[in-house]
Amino acid sequence: MLTIFYILLLINFGRCSDHQIFDTKNVAVGENVTLNCSRDRLWHSTNLFWIRLVSQSFPEIVGSTMSYDSPTIEKTHHITTKQEPGTFVLHINRAQLTDTAVYYCIKVRKRNMTFLKGTFLRIKGPDPGITGVTQDSLSNPVHPGAPVTLQCSVLSNSENRTCTEDHSVYWYRAKPDESHPSLIYSHKNNGYDCEGSPEAPSQQKCVYSFSRNISSSDTGTYYCAVATCGEILFGNGTKLDIEVPVVRHWDLTNTVLILLCVALSISLIVIAFLIYIIKEKNKTSAAASLQTNTETTRAEQQIHKRHEDSLTYAAPTFTKRNTRKADRRNARATETICIYSDVRAFECGKSDA
Repeated sequence: MLTIFYILLLINFGRCSDHQIFDTKNVAVGENVTLNCSRDRLWHSTNLFWIRLVSQSFPEIVGSTMSYDSPTIEKTHHITTKQEPGTFVLHINRAQLTDTAVYYCIKVRKRNMTFLKGTFLRIKGPDPGITGVTQDSLSNPVHPGAPVTLQCSVLSNSENRTCTEDHSVYWYRAKPDESHPSLIYSHKNNGYDCEGSPEAPSQQKCVYSFSRNISSSDTGTYYCAVATCGEILFGNGTKLDIEVPVVRHWDLTNTVLILLCVALSISLIVIAFLIYIIKEKNKTSAAASLQTNTETTRAEQQIHKRHEDSLTYAAPTFTKRNTRKADRRNARATETICIYSDVRAFECGKSDA
């Protein structure tokens, strides 16, 4: 059917007929709806179409026929199109809320298209009496780990309420990287606080709260949805911005440099301290060695002195032997004389007699 409609878009639009009609029809859920479009069987080579336009959707052809009499009947789900005397009929059996749309009857002849009739059909369900759903926004970004409370206010008017069904509130989260919102929480019967207005007793305001500790993955837009009497009403949404502390590259570099400088300073202090300790140990060792050497020298001197004091001196004894006369004369001529010059040493020499 969409192919036919695209072909129709290539056809030139003619003037709307003088009897072109556009009206509005309100119907309750479950009622039957009948829309009529005039048909002249004398129109030659003429086609008639019923087209439905739904907000944010492509046009949909729900039925077609020829201008001359034909028993053709087309049925799509609960929508039926057929010919009746002098008219082309669109019939909706037990209308649903999704049938709310604009319905056009179009006449196409050769390359001309004319809008014969347009009807805005509004399907109304039981009135839940809800006049508005609002959400409070967050003024400041939230840090990870901090508790956050989101609020959703549901305003209702009991005077206009024709539906006795209680409403349910759900929280949805829409993230940029997700194609569909995800349900994260639903309120229990005691999960809200309602209060009336002193000026208008029929007005009531119920506040629903949702609290949790936020993590870095909870960023997104949070919506509260009120479901009642076959309808779903969404709030305006609360955007949750999570501020994650970011260490800049410049700050990180400076931090690393500071740590390196501190480590280098500590290393230099430790090295200087070790050098000082080594020098002190060397001084102590040298002093101890010097003292030891001095004590050793003194001990050696004392030992040497004691050794000298214990020396025993003896005078030489000479024994005379019988020699020849010549030798005896020489012996008389030459006598040996020993002179003691000191207690410790003596000197012997020859004296010519």
